[in-house]
Parts: sequence; C-alpha cells; structure tokens
Amino acid sequence: MASVREIARKAGVSTCTVSRALNNHPAVRQETRDMVQAVANGMGYRGGGARRVHTAVGLAHTADRTLSSVYDAHLVEGIVRGLEECRFDLSIINIMRDKSRDESYNQFFTRRGVSGVILRTTAETRHVCEEIADENFPMIVVGERFDAPNVSYIDCDTSADSARAVQYLVDLGHRRIAFAMHVVPDRDHIDRFDAYRRVLAENGLAFDERLVFRIRSDLAGGATVTNMLATMEDPPTAVYAADPLLAVGVAKRAYQLGIHIPRDLSVIGIDDAQVRYSVPPTLTAVCQDAATLGAEAASYLARTITGRVVGPLRKSVPSFFEVHNSTASPREGGRLTLAEGGANGGDVRPRDDQSEDPSGQV
Repeated sequence: MASVREIARKAGVSTCTVSRALNNHPAVRQETRDMVQAVANGMGYRGGGARRVHTAVGLAHTADRTLSSVYDAHLVEGIVRGLEECRFDLSIINIMRDKSRDESYNQFFTRRGVSGVILRTTAETRHVCEEIADENFPMIVVGERFDAPNVSYIDCDTSADSARAVQYLVDLGHRRIAFAMHVVPDRDHIDRFDAYRRVLAENGLAFDERLVFRIRSDLAGGATVTNMLATMEDPPTAVYAADPLLAVGVAKRAYQLGIHIPRDLSVIGIDDAQVRYSVPPTLTAVCQDAATLGAEAASYLARTITGRVVGPLRKSVPSFFEVHNSTASPREGGRLTLAEGGANGGDVRPRDDQSEDPSGQV
C-alpha cells in the first residue's frame, strides 16, 4: 500500500498537502483535493487507520437497509459464522447517511474502522459497488452479479427454478397466474419476473400487467395481494410470490378469508431458510440458503484482507425447487370463493378441511 510520501511524489505536492487533502481540510482547494484523492485511490491507499484496524468487516447497503427481511436476517447469521474463521467482527455501516460527498470510499470505510465490506445493492445503485471495487478496497457483493471483472460477488441464481415453478403451475392446468414481487427491484426479483414472463410466452399465455403486484415484501404486502386477488372480476387460480414474507402473507390472509389453498388458489413462494414450513399448508417453493451465501462471502473477504486469497470471487450457486402441499390443479370452473366475512376482513371461520390443531398444523 502506498505511503503519504509516495502519493506526494506522484501528485507533485507536499506531504502536508496530501495529509490535509486526504482529511478533507478546508484550506486545500477542491481541485487539489480531488487530484490527490484520485492519485491515492489509484495507488490503493487506505490511510493510516487501515494499518491499525484488522478486526472489523462492514456490512453496507447501497440503498435502504433491509435487515428485517428473511434473506438479510439469515445472511447476517451466515456472515457472522464466516467471520469467525479469522476472528473478525461485523460492523453495520450506513453509506447513505455517513459518507461525505467529497471523500473516497477508501477514506470513508477507513474512517469507519473496517478493513473490508460486504455489500447489498439494488438495480439503481449497482454503480456504487463498481466504484468501491475501482478503488481497490476489499469488497464483495451478495445477491447480485456484475460483468466488471474486478467486482467480487456471490449470489444464488433462481432464474431456472423460477421458470420451473411457473411451468409447474402451467402443467397443472393454471392459465391465469399472478406474480408478486418487492417494489424495489434487485437482481433476484428481476430474474424471477423475467422467468415468469418467459414461461408464459413459451406456453402461449398472455401476459397481464394486472396480475403483477409490486409491493413491499412483508406480511402486510402479502395480505394486500390476497385481498386484491379476491376482489378481481376474473381472479387468477395461482400466484408466484417472489419473496418469503410475501408468500407467507398471501397464505395467512387466504386462511383468514376462507380461501382454500390449494383448491381455490395455488401458491408458490421463495424460501431463504425454512419459512415454507411456517404456514399450513407447507408451501411449494424455490429455495436458496442465504446463510451459506453470507458465510462464503465473509470467509472470502476475511481471507482476502489477511492475504490468503488474491483476486475476485465471482460465483453463482443454484437454487432448488421443492413441491409441497400449496399447489394443485385448479378445480373445474374454479374461482376464488370467500367464506362469510369476505375480503373486508370479518370474523371468518376456517373451513372444516382447512382447520388447525392447537400446534398450528393442519
């Protein structure tokens, strides 16, 4: 890693100017500051703090944080497990709030006391990951893929199994299939949506934008999807909910409304852990292991920081498709039917064949 003296020599300024520029001193002109920072970044400089701090790795989102999601919760579990290999700690970092506009990412992460960073991103903020990689700061992105050869990433490619899931519904006889996804697009949801549209086209089924629900991926979002499906004039007979909590929310609300799964509505979800077992009936799902992704990402980053690995990691692992009790052929002439209370959320009694025992199992 370059020293302040080496940066000063290459930039053609004094070491004092370099020190002030790298610390955003107001006495240094902006053009000089930008020039010094560009030279420092190009030489891989991370500041004196990077030589002192070797025990923390950052987890940062390039957009809004989503730590409450099933995916991110299990991702963090895996990250902590992976960091144990090199006795590193995890620090949650807010780039959007804390990074100054005129400091490099190298300087920002060094100031926050981390030696590497694990990133979560969205379609609109992918450029941030590329900019961090261009500064040669140790990094890896989880849940996204990049063409740039210097960007390390690991993700689970659910495209093929999403296509299998939608084709499975078509083969069962479903012709109106809804799709629910998170309102903020990321690689996972875009892949699943593309697979949904592709399979419809391959089977000669018309794409209907009214059957696509872009909504916050939580239990309330899933419940809203079910409410909307139940009030459609020509409702679908199946839905692919491309997020774990959306799928659970759809199923729970269907139970409350007396909509039988799978006789009235087949449901396929995404599962990042074992959420598919949390509702009756057990959900047919496209499955991935978020904790393992987190562990592999953390282990790679820790080994990179300690010099045991050189070069980027670029890895996509496959998902798997698991059939359970939430999918079946649509009943002949079937439409969504509501028990007394309807979609307005009254006191609905479950049907006899969908009742639960005290343990919560059907």
